[in-house]
Amino acid sequence: MKILYHHRVAAQDGQSVHIMELIHAFKDLGHEVRIVGPSLRPKNFGGENKALNLFRRFMPGFISELLEYLYAIRAYRKLLSAYHEFKPDFLYERHNLFLPSGMWLARKTGLPHFLEVNAPLAEERSKYSGLSLKKLATRLEHQTWRSATHVLPVTEVLADILVQAGTPRNRITVLHNGIDKSVYEMLDGTPIRQRYGLGSNVVLGFTGFVREWHRLDQMIRLIALYNGPAAPHLLIVGDGPAIPKCRTLAQSLNVEDRVHFAGFVDRMEIPIHLAAMNIALQPAVTAYASPLKLFEYMAAGLAIVAPAQTNICEILDDKKDALLFAPDNYEQAKEVIQQLVADPELRQRLGNAAKTKIDKQNYTWRGNASRIIHMAERGSAH
Repeated sequence: MKILYHHRVAAQDGQSVHIMELIHAFKDLGHEVRIVGPSLRPKNFGGENKALNLFRRFMPGFISELLEYLYAIRAYRKLLSAYHEFKPDFLYERHNLFLPSGMWLARKTGLPHFLEVNAPLAEERSKYSGLSLKKLATRLEHQTWRSATHVLPVTEVLADILVQAGTPRNRITVLHNGIDKSVYEMLDGTPIRQRYGLGSNVVLGFTGFVREWHRLDQMIRLIALYNGPAAPHLLIVGDGPAIPKCRTLAQSLNVEDRVHFAGFVDRMEIPIHLAAMNIALQPAVTAYASPLKLFEYMAAGLAIVAPAQTNICEILDDKKDALLFAPDNYEQAKEVIQQLVADPELRQRLGNAAKTKIDKQNYTWRGNASRIIHMAERGSAH
């Protein structure tokens, strides 16, 4: 099939991983993809559009948001041009705020519109970074959700939010994030263990952008409960605003020799860093997210510790393929981790079960691409 793929992601981050992996999976299945998206994007993973960031920092919020809407008009023109030239079978769009371009194209042409939704963005931006035109943003967002041929949220929690906004349930299919498990085969974490002096000690690990609400401070306090040559280590792979406080805390607790900050690493280096870990941490997560790191942890065969909230429980089963703790109960989280530190057989059993689940549930980008194609083919046959 011919797929017109539209997005407005201008950074090289987890969003871009999702985009490129799914496009690669479509192509790997033999389909043709035409991408319409921002032309100014950083070359290196982890990079952001610096000019865009500066503009947003100094420009009043409502002006920045109006320009987002104006961008949607430009994007619509690009989509319409691509539609006439490429003659796609359907449009696949990653939802963004003030971006009704795909909806407009579908209404103009009748092209089937598959809309991937990763978050309720009006609510999210209003809460975390502020939103001046919240009423307009919410109205456009809900219109886009309701008008799409098929909506693909990444969790059942998010699907319920879509339904509450008026999206028909029979046009919603949940597609959790996925993984390319081939890059996690036959990995040796020895070089990473040597680099940080981890030895044969148990290693707790976290990957990703580090914010204060991830509560890695609680994990550092846990490390401080141990002493001696066999004490566990903590390896934090990623950067973010919470890192300076984490460093200061590690120093104040005299565990800076067992809390290691790898900083930002290229995403191709993530698997080998995971191979150096024994226990993978997801201390906190937003209620509707499908964390990419969770699938990376599973593919790496790690014992996972995460909060027992609905979106996590869609993926993991407590005591079967992970150990879960009550959300925000970090004393319970510490007890669970201490149990894993002391029990290598339990770590192995949980890690193996998590890795096996990738295949059982087909939590792969190729699997997601196949499901989308099946829906598109089924729709075109009606």
